[in-house]
Amino acid sequence: MPVELRERDMTEAEYGFVKAGFQQHGVAFGNPAESSGRFGFVAVQGETFVGCSSGLAYRKDVGYADWFYLTDLFVAKPFRGQGIGGDLLDRLEQRVASLGVGHIWTWTAEYEAPHFYRRRGYEVFLKKTHFYASGHARIGLYKRLAPASEAPPGPTGRR
Repeated sequence: MPVELRERDMTEAEYGFVKAGFQQHGVAFGNPAESSGRFGFVAVQGETFVGCSSGLAYRKDVGYADWFYLTDLFVAKPFRGQGIGGDLLDRLEQRVASLGVGHIWTWTAEYEAPHFYRRRGYEVFLKKTHFYASGHARIGLYKRLAPASEAPPGPTGRR
């Protein structure tokens, strides 16, 4: 019977099969099955959600891999410009460094926060020009994290 190509979404079972296939392929090349832990912080004012920072640390046999993916850094519009985003990022970087992770990376839009990240020691590793419908670029940034013993004190004065 010939193989057909059909335009449709995968089923949950098919997606699981694909993920398992990628894991098996990685293991065949000496990489352990990938799993991750999510770490993050939220900012609240009373019971009101103000913002968050979070991302993924990928597990190794012992500990975590050297790169952390910052998936979310958000501050609600009325609370921007008050240093909350910086505090959220600092706390997350300190937590990630305490896990032994040496680097952090993220994506941002050209119109969002590249200057914010650069002021905080991040470097651009990729700029995808005209990525968004508006014509703006998507920017990839990374930073080397100080080991937990060298990290500056957090907002409470503690490491």
